[in-house]
Amino acid sequence: MKNTQSHIALDTKNLCVGYTVKKQQNCIAKDINFTLFKGELASIVGVNGIGKSTLLRTLGNIQPGLSGTIQLHNRALEQHSIMELASEISVVLTEPIASKNLTVWELIGLGRQPYTNWIGTLTQKDKEKIKDAIDMVQITNLTYKKCYELSDGQLQRVMIARALAQDTQLIMLDEPTSHLDLYHKVQILKLLKTITQQTNKTILFTTHEIEIAIQLCDKILLLEKNQNTFGSPHELIQKKSFENLFPADTITFDSQTATFRVNKK
Repeated sequence: MKNTQSHIALDTKNLCVGYTVKKQQNCIAKDINFTLFKGELASIVGVNGIGKSTLLRTLGNIQPGLSGTIQLHNRALEQHSIMELASEISVVLTEPIASKNLTVWELIGLGRQPYTNWIGTLTQKDKEKIKDAIDMVQITNLTYKKCYELSDGQLQRVMIARALAQDTQLIMLDEPTSHLDLYHKVQILKLLKTITQQTNKTILFTTHEIEIAIQLCDKILLLEKNQNTFGSPHELIQKKSFENLFPADTITFDSQTATFRVNKK
């Protein structure tokens, strides 16, 4: 049922992302082609500096693409107004929040800005959306704490709740598990999986946690220097797409266990 035109959340064709400096284009990643459907959890993986964050920022309309196309709900990204995009895409970046003096409720409430009046008055519906988001990420006990009192893992849940309160079909996160230990990395990514299953929202995130992504994601975009591969984890394993991700004399991929092994010799 998902794989129909009406269920497409995000689609790219021959996308090239990077930067323009003094009218000179610097393409970091090119020939990016993928399609995400509603309700899918997907990740962007690859080595450092390959363009994961740049791609995410481009998909979120934070910076322009250099060439190719991005379609959001079967319409070109640039055809959506700023207000439309605010109600269609929520983006959680790695930058620190503006003020950690806000309470958890206040920070999550910022996700309702696309819908509030010019002085930011929250309606009953806004408050219900905030409460629903808090309940879904299981941080009710943190509701009135100041953000500076939170651990990294707790703050990450708050940022996910803010994106949920924004009530967009597409949620994008840049390295949502950075600075977390293994247990909390798994907790956050399992939470994202649960959100897609319970809300039918599409979630796309960048990560270095490739082994966890293989276990939890519906789709993975593997960025490499000379090619980019997209598909289900099973399809990518069958294609041996992970085998050349790192230098073979240092790290090898075991397709039987879907894990990376360090070559000790």
